[in-house]
Parts: sequence; C-alpha cells; structure tokens
Amino acid sequence: MTIVVLGAGDIGSAVARQVAAADIAARVVLVDEAGAVAHGKALDMAQAAPVDRHSTVLSGTDDVTTVVGADVIVLADRHAGGEWTGEAGLNLLKQVAGLNQVAPILCAGVTQATLIDRGVHELGLSRTRLFGTAPEAFRGAVISLVSLDAEAAPGDIALMVLGRAPREIIVPWESASINGRRLIDVLTPPMLTRIEDRLPRLWPPAATALASATARVLRSMLTRAPRTHILQVVLPRDERASSQSAMLPARVEPRGIRRVESPPLSSRDRVRLDTALAR
Repeated sequence: MTIVVLGAGDIGSAVARQVAAADIAARVVLVDEAGAVAHGKALDMAQAAPVDRHSTVLSGTDDVTTVVGADVIVLADRHAGGEWTGEAGLNLLKQVAGLNQVAPILCAGVTQATLIDRGVHELGLSRTRLFGTAPEAFRGAVISLVSLDAEAAPGDIALMVLGRAPREIIVPWESASINGRRLIDVLTPPMLTRIEDRLPRLWPPAATALASATARVLRSMLTRAPRTHILQVVLPRDERASSQSAMLPARVEPRGIRRVESPPLSSRDRVRLDTALAR
C-alpha cells in the first residue's frame, strides 16, 4: 500500500508523519518541487521510525510521476507556495489524474473547496474519488469547544458539522450526544447560542489538525472501518442549484467515498442546509 503526498509544506509533512506513525501504509512518498526539502523531511521522519515503532518506508522526491501505481494520493501544500489551489492546483490535478486513473485523491487543505468542485465538473473526476478532509478537522475544533462548556472529554462527544465554512455552518445539536446523553440535555440554550456565535472563528483549522483529520480518514479507508466522516464533497448537479462543494457526512472505502449519508435533521436544520447548498 503506497500513499503519495503532494507537497512538503506544513500540512503535507504533518500528513506524511502521522500516516507513517499510524503504520497503515507500507510506503509513504513526499513529493515537492523542492526535492531536497522533501527528501530531507522524509529522512528525518524515517529516523523516528524506531521510536514510533512503525515499519512504513518513507522517501522524498520532486518527481510527480511517483503517483503512478499509488493507492491513495493526498494533495496538500508546497514547501514554498502554500496550498495547491487555483490554476496551478487544477493543472497538477489534471496531470496526476492522467498518471493514475484509479487512486482516490484527498485534498487536505482549507482553501481547496473550489479545486475539488472544478476537478469534478471541469476535469470529469468522480465525486467519490476527489474530496476534501478539512471538514473533519473542523468538526474536531467544534468538539473541543463543546467539551469546554460541557466539561466532558472530547472523545465522549459525537456531533456533525454541515454546510459551508466559515459562514454557512449547521451543527444539528438535536442529534448530537455527550457520553450517550442528548447534547441539548447537557448544554443550555444560552450555551449553544454562545458556541454557535464562535463557530466561524474556528475556521480554518491549523496544519496539525488538518493532518490528523486526513490520517484518520485514510485509516478508515484502508482498514474499511465503518466510521462516518465529515468531508468536502460535491453533490450531483440535479440535487442543488449551486455547483460548489459542501461539508457533508460520508463513509469511505479504499476506492474513495462509499456513500454520502443523509443526516438526521430537524425541519429547521434541513431548511438551513438546503438553503446553504442552493447558494
């Protein structure tokens, strides 16, 4: 199992590091235009293998053709130049999709929603093959915020974030839970209002959180774990008026998204989500 990470910036390096430490792939390749930087970072991570007790083989290169034969491709950020976005990102995406026509492509950055949409609608990539993992990191940030008010461990909190960050965010509080209890029975309406007001300021998640989210999704994909993740996905055009991607719950498998799920929503939240997706 080979995972290729395109970009040796803060996000890309953190993704490679966490995926290697998780020992879920036989090989991780870090690719960047600055090949010496990618090689140096991969070497540094490889030297940590005995400490982390993993057997993942790490390498770095400037050769994008390394994606040939890869099982999963992660589009992250460059060592110099930031996240892969815009025309440069689209050109890279086109090149990568031509070199490898089957591997799922995960966008790990926070500014790649438009790139995901263009990849599906302009390049003709499958919406189950190209998607983003940043919303999963954002969900983690929301859970951390809730845990402070609820005085509960983040691992005991289950909730979803839907819509489009940072302004059109829907958290279905009525379906959320804390240690098996309904969240709305633990937090008062004023508490929820205060949290809602702070949600836009939680975006964007930082590099380490983005990498953790990507690694978590990769683990579910490669181990076929039955988890639901919040991903940046593109819906079919006939399901909405807009062609922009959105944050929605989905199950994954080795080939990409298995299915986009229909979240249980109150009438109010359903209207809010439908309105957000139609814009």
